[in-house]
Amino acid sequence: MKRRALLASVLLLAGCSSAPPEQEAAFVQPPPSAPTASSSPAAAPIVVPATLKFSGKTLDGQPFDATTLAGKPTILWFWAPWCATCASEAQSVRDLQDEFGSRLNFLGIAGMGGNKDMHQFVKDLEVSNVTHLDDQAGKIWKKFKITEQSLYVVLDRTGQVVTTGYLDDLQLTRQVKSLVA
Repeated sequence: MKRRALLASVLLLAGCSSAPPEQEAAFVQPPPSAPTASSSPAAAPIVVPATLKFSGKTLDGQPFDATTLAGKPTILWFWAPWCATCASEAQSVRDLQDEFGSRLNFLGIAGMGGNKDMHQFVKDLEVSNVTHLDDQAGKIWKKFKITEQSLYVVLDRTGQVVTTGYLDDLQLTRQVKSLVA
């Protein structure tokens, strides 16, 4: 809760600055947990890269702030509920999330379909272990210049784009393993 309050305060202050957006300092997110007196020196604050400065709504309509993903490698999976290729990728996404989810983020970003169909896709293909956003308006798809499904945007822990495009199961697995190595 403190983290959200801090984030809200910083975002409010950042929105009130007089500098043009391109000259504003990067938002700095505090480390996930505060160190105790007996722990090692505090970790450096996490800098939120521009690639993770977006928000959306989950399939259930809850607000989602991508800045919460900063500090870990992140895989954005752009999918559509009617897409057969997307459906064939679901098991790999689910399995990789189960195996590596503590060391990286997966975020599904659904578009080109209705919310009911998106829910059905997640349920039928058992990928509820991944957070999914409803991007029917295409706002996030446009941010990443996604023009078709099923594509991945792979970000390293600093938020730099490593790969954008289609990845088969083996390529996706190699990407994940290289990110968490």
